[in-house]
Amino acid sequence: MKLEAAIKSALEFENRIRDLYLEAVSRTDEPAGKKIFQTLADDEQRHVDYLESRLDEWQKRGEISNEVLASVVPDKTAIRKEAAALQSKISEDSRGLQQQMLSQALAMEIETSRFYKEMVDQVASGHRAMFARFLEIEDNHIEAVQFELDHLSNTGFWYGFEEFDMESV
Repeated sequence: MKLEAAIKSALEFENRIRDLYLEAVSRTDEPAGKKIFQTLADDEQRHVDYLESRLDEWQKRGEISNEVLASVVPDKTAIRKEAAALQSKISEDSRGLQQQMLSQALAMEIETSRFYKEMVDQVASGHRAMFARFLEIEDNHIEAVQFELDHLSNTGFWYGFEEFDMESV
């Protein structure tokens, strides 16, 4: 795939997932839930800004800089701490809405991650690093959303795997 088309496609993915997170912010009443969705929306907006600047560079100069893309999604320890605090504060009604929004977000994050994997495989080698960085960030988003969803749903699953209960043995 040509670089300009790849960047434009990436922008479509990033705008869609950002908009989903912004919708979740507006529909969620719980402050902790709003914070999680807003953090993810802000990170996706940074992706949009980054891609727009790369597209502009490409269209004006025929090349792109290798500026490193940062992410604000916290590390696993911070995600788990936030999720633990969130569980006890969410009302049943809000929990259902947040589960629905997180489920939609997870599906979109997986789709976006697959897209970046394809781009890593398809774009010219000189441009793969940019898409590889996006793939890394999107995979972290999948992990964060999956953790939030599993923790929020309290189904006995963690990252999609059934938790082991020592007391039932």
